[in-house]
This record gives sequence, C-alpha cells and structure tokens, in this order.
Amino acid sequence: MTAGEPYTEATTGYWQELTPDIPARFSATAPYRFGYPVTLPCGGILVLPLRQLPDGVHAVASLIANQASHLVVAALADHMATPARAFEAEIIVGLPTLGLAFASLVAERLGHPRYVPLGYSRKFWYDDALFEPVTSITSPEAGKKLRLDPNLLPLLEGRRVVLVDDAISTGTTAIAAARLLQRIGAEIAGMVVAMKQTNRWQASTAALPVRAVYGCPLFQRSEAGWMPLTETQPAIP
Repeated sequence: MTAGEPYTEATTGYWQELTPDIPARFSATAPYRFGYPVTLPCGGILVLPLRQLPDGVHAVASLIANQASHLVVAALADHMATPARAFEAEIIVGLPTLGLAFASLVAERLGHPRYVPLGYSRKFWYDDALFEPVTSITSPEAGKKLRLDPNLLPLLEGRRVVLVDDAISTGTTAIAAARLLQRIGAEIAGMVVAMKQTNRWQASTAALPVRAVYGCPLFQRSEAGWMPLTETQPAIP
C-alpha cells in the first residue's frame, strides 16, 4: 500500500464474528486502515469495513446485514430490542431492504407474532396512493418509492409503531416511512437501528427519536489512513 491509496479492501470476511478484543490487524485508534472497530453493549467487538465515498476523500463504516453471520445479526437484534421495548411498540415496521433482516427478529424478541415490512417493488394489487419517494446514501438513484401493501393497513391504523432499519445516514428513508405511516393514521413512537452512520441525519429527523446500538463518524483520508471527523460522531443510544 503506497501513500495516498485508499485504505479499503474486499468485505468478504467482515460482519462474521464478535471478538472480545480488537483483532491485531486493526487499529484501536486513528488513523484507521481497512476496518473500524465498534464495541457493542455486551462488550463484543464488531469490526466494520471502511468504504470510500465517491468523492474519493471521505469514507464511512459499513454494515451489510444480509451479508452478516447469523450470530452477528442476532446479537444486534438483541440490543435493538431493548430500545424498541422502551418505545412501547405495538408493532414493528421494517424498512427495506436491509432493515428487514432485523425487523422480524426484533418483533420476535418483543413477543410480537409478526411485523410489517415496507418495500420498494410494486405488486399488481398495490394502491398507488400508498407510497413515498426516497433516496439513500447507498442507493441514490431517483424514482425509488417506499411502498406499503394495502392488505397490511389494518395492522397499522391507530397503532403505536416503531421503525426498524439497519442504519440511519441521511434520514431520507426514515422521513419517507414516517410520512407514509402517519398518512394512514399510525403513531410513530420512534426508530431503532443497528448503526447511526454519522450525524448528518439529525437535522432532518429532529422530531423522530432514534436509538442505535452503536454510532460511527465520517472519515477523511490521510496518507496514514482514515481520520474520523469528531464533529460527525453521533450520540449513542
């Protein structure tokens, strides 16, 4: 690795285990190269890969839930259930796509028989009024719509719901979900995520309480590795 190269690598081996200590190949302090270790409430260490953003200067720590091991997803869901319970959720609403990996597990831990998934694809029986436009940091293309199956309306109308997603970054998906659910008469108690990815979502979601298992700042490239921008570190939980 020469000076100035991005300190990133293939993510095949990430998100597969929790360790009692930070693995030797990763640094516990800045600058960070390749991975960023976070400590879960149980004390376990989860190393997240660092992904360079398109600007070539910044990076974010990444979690791809549907590529993670069952052990890691289950551990995160255990921790996510605690704030969901505190929100007194009557039903869990999972945000697509990666939030669905956690929503059913969180609902199960709360003793709920089911959860409500939102989606992006349109089935032929869907009501075109039940959608909200949305973009995200990993899927920035225009035209994507957050949709609700009309058959699930009776599960949500007049009920206290908690949104569940893998991460919150810009807040656009959370805002779209809240707007959609409020239009049909649901009460949004709050949102629970595995990761707060920087704090830039806070201004746009000020009215929505958000709880997370861990949080990560934005990183800026240096010749020695990735330096965290401390002013972007989100508060936890």
